[in-house]
Parts: sequence; C-alpha cells; structure tokens
Amino acid sequence: MPRCKNCKEKFEAKHFNQKYCFKSECVKVWVETAKVKNWQKEKKRLKDELETVQSLTKKAQRYFNAYIRERDIKAGYPCISCGKELRKGNIDAGHYFSAGGFGSVRFSELNVHAQCSRPCNKDKSGDLLNYQIGIEKRIGADNLIKLHEEAHKVRKYTREELKAIIEKYKQKKKELNK
Repeated sequence: MPRCKNCKEKFEAKHFNQKYCFKSECVKVWVETAKVKNWQKEKKRLKDELETVQSLTKKAQRYFNAYIRERDIKAGYPCISCGKELRKGNIDAGHYFSAGGFGSVRFSELNVHAQCSRPCNKDKSGDLLNYQIGIEKRIGADNLIKLHEEAHKVRKYTREELKAIIEKYKQKKKELNK
C-alpha cells in the first residue's frame, strides 16, 4: 500500500500511480499541484510564443555555431586560419564575414568554419588574411565569389525562419553525432 504524499498515511490506491489519498485536505493539495503543473506548461508555451526576433537570433546562432564546430571536428579539418589541429574546448565557429555586419550570410555554412579560439579568432580578430587563404582552399574560388556577392545583400530574418534554422541545426548536429 502506498503512502499519501501529503498526510503520509497508508491508503488503498484506486489507480496504479495515485500519490494522494481521498481526504479533503489531501485532495486540495493534489488539485493545487495539478494547477501549478498546468500553469508551468502554459507559461512555457507563452514564453515560446512571445520570444523576440533578437532572442531567437541568438538561439539560432548558438545551435548553428555548435553544428559548425562539430562538422569540422568530425571531418578532421584543421583551423581555417592557422592550419593547426583543432582541440575541443578551444574552438570557435569563425565567420569570414562577421555575423553582426553581414546578416545575409550569418547562417551560411560556406561563411563559417571552425577556428582556434585563441589565438586565431579572439587574439587576431579572426586572422582574416589567413582565413581568406584557408577558405579559398576549402570551398573554392567560385564559391568564395558567390559568398562575397551574397554577403552584401540585406537580409532580415522572421521569427518563423529563425525557428526553422534552430530546428534544422539541432537535427543536423544530432545526425552528425550518430
């Protein structure tokens, strides 16, 4: 026989997962906990609905960058700038065209590659000269020219597009780790 979660007395359960007895004060506690659980679900749903474009952009960037780091590690690529082997914990997703200044290629897989956190990305501000040499070797001259053309277009993402990007890169990272 189970014990009531509220009064701690043993009772005969009518359902296999019943946690409260049928005393009036215990039923009140049971109803209140159910209301709290429902409110928590409703609060999460409302929070998701009210998420701003800015917060969705940050979230999408986090999932996208995690995918890029994982992609390049799994492929065995070295740092795009210096050519040294990448070590976990010291890897950034380095943007050839910055995410803040060039929104149209912020989530372009051709624009972003794994890079040493220190010194290449942080200390040398991306080490763009060596990055350009590395990116041309990796994606080819034609793709680099297309990337330059795409980078100078204006692009604003909608909430729906950002949510789709988040789901896309969650799924792609999951597939990489299989």
